Amino acid sequence: MHQQREPSASESYFWPSVWAIGLHILIFGMLFVSFALTPELPPAKPIVQATLYQLKSKSQATTQTNQKIAGEAKKSAARQTEVEQMEQKKVEQEAIKAAEQKKEEAAQKADEAKKADEAKKADEAKKAEEAKKADDAKKAAEAKKELADIAKKKAEDEAKKAAEEEAKKAADEAKKKIVEDAKKKAAEDAKKKADAEEAKKKVAEEAKKKAAADAAKKKSQDAARKAAEDKKAQALADLLSDTPQRQQALADEQGDETAGSFDDLIRARAAEGWARPPSARKGMTVVLQIGMLPDGTVTTVSVAKSSGDGPFDASAVAAVKNIGRLTEMQGMKPSDFAPYRSFKMTFTPEDLAL
Repeated sequence: MHQQREPSASESYFWPSVWAIGLHILIFGMLFVSFALTPELPPAKPIVQATLYQLKSKSQATTQTNQKIAGEAKKSAARQTEVEQMEQKKVEQEAIKAAEQKKEEAAQKADEAKKADEAKKADEAKKAEEAKKADDAKKAAEAKKELADIAKKKAEDEAKKAAEEEAKKAADEAKKKIVEDAKKKAAEDAKKKADAEEAKKKVAEEAKKKAAADAAKKKSQDAARKAAEDKKAQALADLLSDTPQRQQALADEQGDETAGSFDDLIRARAAEGWARPPSARKGMTVVLQIGMLPDGTVTTVSVAKSSGDGPFDASAVAAVKNIGRLTEMQGMKPSDFAPYRSFKMTFTPEDLAL
């Protein structure tokens, strides 16, 4: 609400002056109208003036009579004039009274107008005061709202600052935790790496030991095979250098020894190509049916009696097939080779792990 402007002194007396001038003009107009409407008084009767002329010829009585008549006429004219003057004065008094009444009415109306104007001014002043109070209340409310906004903004700033500090604290803690976790992870990784290095070293050592054991095993197998070959060669030499009877006896004896040597040779060669399955256990036994050609080639290998463990049976079959060909069997007599054309052999994990 806009605050009303207080009227100046000239503006305050302008309309009362206008009303006063208007009322005076109205009063004078009414007086003029009242005088214009005043009925005309009857014309004054002329005063009879009797001039007595004494006629010398008249009598004294006539003269007295005439004088008496003239006096009466004069009195009558005087009374008539007095009545007329009283009536005219009465009319004038009534006109004056009416004018005064109209003047009073005009003054009363002017007073009422003045009171109305004063009431209007008082009402306007009251409205202005109310408007001012409303404007002051509005300004007070706006000031209160502004203070509330300032307090709200301050509270928001403080809350924001507290939240930022809390977030910063949480970030610092998270960062610290990340650093600690990184250190811990680095320590764990270092430990794992050290353990891996240790395990790798241990595996290398075990592999080295296994390689040495395999080398020793192969060396032992080669020595056994060489000893068997040497023994076989010696037996053949002895067989060829002796008498026929001696040769036959030696051949029969050598045949049995050679057969036993070939069984050991087949197991030794099968052990060289055996891949031990995880399920292989001590005490397992598998019987294989093996077929060979006179030149020592392995033709067929099948399971004649299972150990009860499929992976071990399959590993034994694969190990015998991997032999391929035994060149040591070349040159055997048909009678010596006959048992190896199709024969059965028993294998255990201990046999294949030589």
